[in-house]
Amino acid sequence: MGHDAPMTVNPDGTRVMIATREELEINNVPLNFRDYCAHLLIPLNKCRVKEYYLPWKCGDERHAYEQCQYDEMKKKNDLVKEKAEAHAAAALAKQQPHSTEEY
Repeated sequence: MGHDAPMTVNPDGTRVMIATREELEINNVPLNFRDYCAHLLIPLNKCRVKEYYLPWKCGDERHAYEQCQYDEMKKKNDLVKEKAEAHAAAALAKQQPHSTEEY
């Protein structure tokens, strides 16, 4: 798998769920792992079972999944930061007088 994993974001910024609900159910992916990186978890879990969960196996699959999770965390943090900045700007705008008259 490696770095050739499909993107979960379209050029217009909308999100794409690559794994279907049926694929997730067939592969017994728990509900709390059904996110935008679930398509990478399926081959990782198959590799883990095949390799008896040996920690030095499935490195490429694990790296791809962990990189996706990291990117998701960064996106969520950026959204939280943007919302906080917008909230602070709105609060600041309420404090400033709207009058354009000079004193």
